[in-house]
Amino acid sequence: MELFRNLMYILVTSVLVENVVLAKFLGCCPFLGVSKKLDSAVGMSSAVIFVMLMATAVTWPIYTYLLAPNGLEYLQTIVFILVIAALVQMVEFILKKYMKSLYKALGVYLPLITTNCAVLGCTLLNLENHYNFLESLVNALGSGLGFMLAMVLFAGVRSKMESVEFPKSFQGIPITLVAASIVSMSFMGFASVADGIFR
Repeated sequence: MELFRNLMYILVTSVLVENVVLAKFLGCCPFLGVSKKLDSAVGMSSAVIFVMLMATAVTWPIYTYLLAPNGLEYLQTIVFILVIAALVQMVEFILKKYMKSLYKALGVYLPLITTNCAVLGCTLLNLENHYNFLESLVNALGSGLGFMLAMVLFAGVRSKMESVEFPKSFQGIPITLVAASIVSMSFMGFASVADGIFR
């Protein structure tokens, strides 16, 4: 029961309280670039969830059983980036072969998963928080779901913004950043909710 509570706390916290985009400010490039259309946002988020889970499943054992015992912790960033790049190439190949419409919709943003700091940040935060393998996978799932939640919410906000006229100085990126900051502020209230339920 205690294990389940702990895992649920990690999951809810990583989705709502420590959202990778809205609280940690990781992965802002795809967040701002792909959130114009809902289907692209969901497709990109699904790919990020898959890559986060696979990256965690591969990097945690590499760090725990190879790098740390041999005193090679300083190589973790380079090794993790190589693992993530290989996984993204695999996802790109699968999408290109089986989901061509999504592959075309994501366009240049699909290779950006390789440089998406949310994926790398998730793998590094797992180690920083001293999570075991199961906790790391749950945190990766929660981080990916949090990324998807932020993308879907912001895609909805941006679709509403298209029908509104803004002053010329606010059009484009400026109003997008203002809207993103307001969405980010709305997540601040979840901190006490997660603590109240699971602690």
